Amino acid sequence: MGGIIGVPVIECVYLAGCAHWAWKRCIRSGEDDSRGWAEAEFEDFKPVPHMCRLVLAVYEKDLANPRWAPPGGYGIKLQDVVKRVSYKDTRGKAPPYLIYLDRENCDIVMAIRGLNLVKESDYAVLLDNKLGKQMFEGGYVHHGLLKSAAWVLNKEVKLLKQLVVENPSFTLTCTGHSLGSGVAALLTVLIVKNRNLVGNIAKEKIRCYAIAPARCMSLNLAVRYADVINSVILQDDFLPRTATPLEDMFKSLFCLPCLLCIICVRDTFLSEAKMLKDPRRLYTPGRIYHIVERKVCRCGTYPPVVKTAVPVDGRFERIVLSSSATSDHSIVWIHREGAKALELMEETATMQSPTPNKMVRQHSIQEEHMEQYKAAMERAKTLNIPHAHDSPSQSYGTFDHVSVGDTDESDAENQAEISSSHSPSPDEEDEEEEDSAAVSEEESLDKWKKFLRELFPKDRYERLLSTG
Repeated sequence: MGGIIGVPVIECVYLAGCAHWAWKRCIRSGEDDSRGWAEAEFEDFKPVPHMCRLVLAVYEKDLANPRWAPPGGYGIKLQDVVKRVSYKDTRGKAPPYLIYLDRENCDIVMAIRGLNLVKESDYAVLLDNKLGKQMFEGGYVHHGLLKSAAWVLNKEVKLLKQLVVENPSFTLTCTGHSLGSGVAALLTVLIVKNRNLVGNIAKEKIRCYAIAPARCMSLNLAVRYADVINSVILQDDFLPRTATPLEDMFKSLFCLPCLLCIICVRDTFLSEAKMLKDPRRLYTPGRIYHIVERKVCRCGTYPPVVKTAVPVDGRFERIVLSSSATSDHSIVWIHREGAKALELMEETATMQSPTPNKMVRQHSIQEEHMEQYKAAMERAKTLNIPHAHDSPSQSYGTFDHVSVGDTDESDAENQAEISSSHSPSPDEEDEEEEDSAAVSEEESLDKWKKFLRELFPKDRYERLLSTG
């Protein structure tokens, strides 16, 4: 096409736009997503390599004779593996998982494996969704992953309750990789909302490590549960950055690299403000730990550094055009780089923090995290994130509930008057506690059955109750 004085204006503008896009994308690195974040502390990141090993153990057919054990082994004792569930046992309702009683770390762990590329049932879980299909707790979640998480909890609720009651000092951890990370994250939310069904475990003892996570919940939920869910991402991993619904990705006829490039082009011209306004858009859940090992325009890798934050805007929204975008999704690489980073963090912590101050430092870290949570919630309200103002049915994760040390004098006086007006005997107190616990558990069970009835069709619901 001709132009002014023989200059092809339209073609020049088009080429200039392509060059600008290519320059903007080619100089972008995964480290840009966490630029300005604080470095993670040793105690915070310490469980991550161990969780990676537990998830890797699910892939083994025979743990007594492992074939793909990482250096140093899986770090588990066979006698403490409480239960292993295979594809045959789940009947395609969920990925395989194991339940492990980690006596060394006083932890009850449920580890869920990632996507199996040759299993149709895993794709069925991913494809069982549509943008805005499933509302949950004032936000949106991935429908298929929520059903899978509900199936797992319904099947294992009695066993988990038994383990919690028998080990009252233990924490309860859900972890998973890729597809399993989405199931683990939503399973954690379900446990938090139904703690009475799991031995009434304290909410402070529930946590989740989502490794290379799928985007499975809307932004208000992702921020709200940042005090219980931790997402671990290696450098340029494509999945946490892929906002395109997973069901659309796997239905596409394009190869994955081509599709990622197309998504990248689209996202370049889509403002983040517009993304944040869509309440149906799904995000990486919880607090994010980003392992950074490469720098832009530099060859090779560097000693890995772990950055952490609870971001609201700038939450891994752009695909990175990198040859490592798919390999960084591998749990083997995440475990290796996470272990390296942990060793470096331990050396730094040993040099900087004397032993007597470790507990003090841990307390200060918790306070810092709480401040970050509050700041994230306020930021969500400032940006007018849909449903960010909604209060959840429970106070967990909202930072608005009154803690023991926050009551004012008038409330304390009123409470003292109420307690002094009736002082029951120890026997009466025990009876009241048992009655209230029984009523509470019965109410929770009714709510849980109602939730399952709404989530599953009638025939599946009846089969679910018969096998639960």
